[in-house]
Amino acid sequence: MSTHINAPMGAIADAVLLPGDPLRAKFIAENFLEDAKCYNEVRGMYGFTGTYKGKKVSVQGTGMGQPSLSIYVQELFQFYDVQKAVRIGTAGAVSEDVPCRSVILANGASTDSSLQTNRFGLNHYAPVPSFELLYTAYNKAKELGIKTTVGPCFSGDRFYDKDDAWKLWKKFGIIGIEMEAAELYTLAAEFNRKALAILTVSNNFVTGEETTAEERQLSFKDMMLLALETVIND
Repeated sequence: MSTHINAPMGAIADAVLLPGDPLRAKFIAENFLEDAKCYNEVRGMYGFTGTYKGKKVSVQGTGMGQPSLSIYVQELFQFYDVQKAVRIGTAGAVSEDVPCRSVILANGASTDSSLQTNRFGLNHYAPVPSFELLYTAYNKAKELGIKTTVGPCFSGDRFYDKDDAWKLWKKFGIIGIEMEAAELYTLAAEFNRKALAILTVSNNFVTGEETTAEERQLSFKDMMLLALETVIND
């Protein structure tokens, strides 16, 4: 067992889906996995392991923001030998061409997080995903008819942005803003593991379009299906 994950060795698969919301983890376990067993309830951050098309897969909630995700992902990599980690979460689009409910495959993640400053000082690290996972997800999305856009995201530490900082990131080609991918990609590089962020667009900063809280918690099934198909076919 690790500090925040109450699971014995062998209880967690080598491929793990990472929703921020623990209720989304529960939803995936109940609706996509067979014979799912709950291995973690510490701090209400549910973790489940089951099978998808006969292959063992886990899903672990991570909470909101990079510091929270960092704890769970580090423990999954360091103590449970997880090899593939796919974040499934939401993002706010900053492009008119990326509509609500469509899916972003994040091929890079800029950030303002001090986690990077603590690691690299004045140097600037560029967090990127596993090419193999990205390639598999892109081709699976085409096969499944899921509308996807591949592009860079920004992982911010501040949710309520009153300064319209998204306009700067839009100018430099960022297509979505979220809060976790940069740390996931950085930890994957540190531990030599595979990682990818698959994100459903929950709102669009440019057009003002938004989804409901219920949709964000319990729907967005395309990215869940795509993540599962990716980890079992990579």
